[in-house]
Amino acid sequence: MAYVVGLTGGIGSGKTAVADAFGKLDVEVVDADQLAHRLSASDQPGFDAIRAAFPNLALLANGEIDRPALRRLVFADSAARNRLEHALHPLIGAEAKRQVANWKGAYGLIVVPLLLEREGLRHIVDRILVVDCPEEEQVRRVVARSRFSPVEVRAIMATQIPRDQRLAAADDVLDNAGPPDAIAPQVRSLDHRYRKLAAARCST
Repeated sequence: MAYVVGLTGGIGSGKTAVADAFGKLDVEVVDADQLAHRLSASDQPGFDAIRAAFPNLALLANGEIDRPALRRLVFADSAARNRLEHALHPLIGAEAKRQVANWKGAYGLIVVPLLLEREGLRHIVDRILVVDCPEEEQVRRVVARSRFSPVEVRAIMATQIPRDQRLAAADDVLDNAGPPDAIAPQVRSLDHRYRKLAAARCST
């Protein structure tokens, strides 16, 4: 199997931008959030799993799940969040592993926001890359890109492990406190490192 780098970071840290930069270097990427969105569409198994877990959740006019309503519910209620994770995480994990098994490159990236909080996919990860920025910048970015208030963003952050614990668990850290153009040089350096690590493993 290819060498697997697990990319994680707090909300608003810039995980998607970093994953996109790796993608531009022809690195294969699996994104758990994208899988969750696809698997919970009305014609997918996650939809039925969510409906079973939340039978009173209203649907949109087009028959799809009201994702903002569900998001508000699960971040306000830890029991609801656990029900959602129990419904979706096995499906996400199975699909992520299937895609990773089909990677063709020497290494690939799996983007998992809760990689350090949950055990689901951590066992297939060879190295942990944390995207980091100050908490105040996380809040500013999420407020700017969404309809969340600062209080709502901090409530989401409270469900994730603290920044210092995330950094302590990292094998590598990408500093994303600066401008967007600071990402690519760091990604190129990490790409070189990961290709060497993957090659070294293959030679043993």
